[in-house]
Amino acid sequence: MTVFFIGAGPGDPELITVKGQRLVCTCPVILYAGSIVPSAVLEGHCAEQVINTAELDLDAIVALLEAAHAKGQDVARIHSGDPSLYGAIGEQIRRLRQLGIPYEIVPGVTATAACAATLGCELTLPNVSQTLILTRYATKTSMPEGEQFADLARHRATMAIHLGVRHLARIVDELRPHYGGTCPIAVVYRASWPDEEEITGTLDDIVGKIQSMQIEHTALILVGEVLAAEGFADSTLYAKNA
Repeated sequence: MTVFFIGAGPGDPELITVKGQRLVCTCPVILYAGSIVPSAVLEGHCAEQVINTAELDLDAIVALLEAAHAKGQDVARIHSGDPSLYGAIGEQIRRLRQLGIPYEIVPGVTATAACAATLGCELTLPNVSQTLILTRYATKTSMPEGEQFADLARHRATMAIHLGVRHLARIVDELRPHYGGTCPIAVVYRASWPDEEEITGTLDDIVGKIQSMQIEHTALILVGEVLAAEGFADSTLYAKNA
């Protein structure tokens, strides 16, 4: 028996991996993370149990995993995006290790990758940014020492900011001294879902553009010069005589 932590991808049900889809269709027990997992991802399953864990605490979730283990049943534990990023699987894994229950992580397409696809851009460009920082805005969960926005922003790398759209004005104020007011920024709401929306601008004007949109959650913020459409040199990868 194995617990499979499966990344369902950012929203489009076709973005789940082949391996993830196979496990969803074959595991006798499915635990999925509520409405952030598209219902279409569950289509084709033959599970005996399909449980929405959105309202369950950690103890209740682990009890379900233990019960499946006792019956020798594999579990498809479905998370959105990639489960290794802001998926809260760490605490589940620690419990499984204590209980001696095998587990495996099946990677998924990240929200950051989906947003780059929506925007039609590359997040790393020669002589512009070769580094991508994935972070979140600190609210209930504080940031470790050295990971405050000012510490990260001073690198001027491409930055993907999770869970921050409600605090966009504060984020802009903290980024502007390092990136400059004309730096491109994008907010992508529900990337790859049917109701996806993208709002682009600069650090100087993005707050005004967002105010009328009433976007308060399920959005990713991307910041960096790579979001500009033109003016960059080609890489050497496909250069003649390279």
